[in-house]
Amino acid sequence: MTAGPRVLITGGGSGIGAACARAFAARGARVAVNGRRAAPLEEIAREIGGIAIAGDGGDPEQAEALVAAALGELGGLDCLVLNAGIGHSGTVLEQTPESWRAVMRTNVDAAFLVARAALPALIESRGSVVSVASKAAIAAGPASAAYCTSKAAMVMLTKTIAFDFAPQGVRANAVCPGWVRTPMGDEAMDELATRRGVDRERAYALANDAVPARRAAEPEEVAALVVWLASAEASYLNGAAIPLDGGAGIVDVALLAFGDGDG
Repeated sequence: MTAGPRVLITGGGSGIGAACARAFAARGARVAVNGRRAAPLEEIAREIGGIAIAGDGGDPEQAEALVAAALGELGGLDCLVLNAGIGHSGTVLEQTPESWRAVMRTNVDAAFLVARAALPALIESRGSVVSVASKAAIAAGPASAAYCTSKAAMVMLTKTIAFDFAPQGVRANAVCPGWVRTPMGDEAMDELATRRGVDRERAYALANDAVPARRAAEPEEVAALVVWLASAEASYLNGAAIPLDGGAGIVDVALLAFGDGDG
């Protein structure tokens, strides 16, 4: 990245998005954070000296308006971080059309609409897109039909941007984290804790029992990779979907029963 890059982060009010905002700002970036709730955005913006832009990226008009507001405040755009996301548990039989549509609207439609609005500015700056997807884009989990499908679609959307716009100087890559200690992660762990009769910390331990690192990621660890992907140091990396999962992807689950239980 050049000095003082201009960055727009969707889902920037909490969790990974807020960590990305702090990490970019710490490196001298001018940062605009977007989300549907104004209060957390304004808190992060005050903390980092950035800009809060409330708006629903899943609505075509609001997507155009929020990108236009960011461009007006920042004077252009060097990096777009597509981080907004929600989940709704359930198998294909358990999902309703409404719950399925809600997940797709936030996780896929908003990414498409905001990227579409931002791409002319990114072409002008020869900038980059970084999508925060999930390990769920690569490997299926139980009762996660909508979430897994949406994150897989997000990764492929990112790859199409990488393919179509690389000749114009735009790069696009995706980060695929495993469990991360965010409000969304905590909510999932609280659900698991209730089912297993344990507390949240024990639930995190259970969820990561087969992960070589034996722990969840911190939001700052994801943010560090996002910032690097947007930097000049990653200038030849394009169209990648990078797992950030503590080694979970290397585990052969069919062989776990042969282990001694000590890792």
